[in-house]
Order: sequence, then structure tokens, then C-alpha cells
Amino acid sequence: MSFSLSGRSAIACLLALTAVGCTKEPAAPPQADANMTSPDEAPPSAPAARAGAVDRSHKGEAMPAARMTGLDGKPIALALFGGKPLLVNLWATWCAPCVAEMPALDAAAVGIPAIALNQGEDAAKVEAFLQRVKVSNLQTVLDPEMAVSVALPANLPTTLLYDAQGREIWRVAGARDWASAESRALIAEAKVSQGT
Repeated sequence: MSFSLSGRSAIACLLALTAVGCTKEPAAPPQADANMTSPDEAPPSAPAARAGAVDRSHKGEAMPAARMTGLDGKPIALALFGGKPLLVNLWATWCAPCVAEMPALDAAAVGIPAIALNQGEDAAKVEAFLQRVKVSNLQTVLDPEMAVSVALPANLPTTLLYDAQGREIWRVAGARDWASAESRALIAEAKVSQGT
């Protein structure tokens, strides 16, 4: 028996799987490790085990390629951000933790290039959401094929910091308190990596 999925069916399946990841209970907190730089970070050799933990195990990896567009439908190239660190937040309007953390993440992303990379939704739905939730520091960009979250692979929300050469510095899977001093220090690593 052969089985194949159309492009739309595959996307629907991926959205369903991502939705499950968005709402599932986080795993038990990791055990303390001498390599952890704070109680808030996962060991460098292992992926983050609890929601909101910092994961540096992918440090140096390039951001996955994706066909991204602005809300106006025009292509957005990552080259627009070239030579500068970039904060990337993967999110969707249906993801409750994404929506909950967005205002604090937007407030924390002052002074660095930052994008809210919507996964798989159309511009009209995202624009309606942005009418209710104002963001001023996060540039909203669409990844209609969810290429970034599938390539990483990542559940939503996931926030990543890339250096000026487009290499990953850290990632946070799951919601995080972006208003905390520890979170602001993480985002400040963008300025350090740029030398400012």
C-alpha cells in the first residue's frame, strides 16, 4: 500500500504536531551540571530539557534557509540583517505561550535587529493579531512553509540569537520570562558579539 501527502496535507500534519509541542508539559528540570553557566541554562552538550531553558548546544550552526516574506507579501532576505546579530522568535497566533511572551520579548529587544518569524500562517491572520498585540521592536516576518521550525526542528515558541555572521549563539525552546535580568543579559549578548 502506498501513501503520500500533498503539500497542504503535510503542512497541516506539521502544524498539528507543532501544536502538540506548544502545549505539552515541559520535561523535568535537568540535573545540576558543572558546565552550566547559570541554573537557567542547559548543559552545552545537551538540548534544553525544560521550557525556557537556554540551549547552547547548537552554537555556531547557521540559520536554516527559508522563503520569508513581509506582511505585504514581498520577499525578505536575511541579507538585510547581514553584519549584525539577529534575534529570531518563532511563533504563531494559535500558540498561547507565544502570545503570552511576545510583549516582554518585544520590550527586551531594544537596540538590536529582531524578527518575529511567524510559522505557517497567512498575512491577514497575522495582521489581525498585530492589531490587538502591538509590537515595536520585533519586525514581523512570515515563514509560510514553516521551513525554519521544521529544519531546526523546533516547537513553538522558540527564540534564537544569531551572531553577525549568521551563526547561532543560543536558543530558548518554550516560553521564558523575557523581562527578567537574566533574559535581558542573554539578549545583550547580541551587542557583545557585534563588539558594541
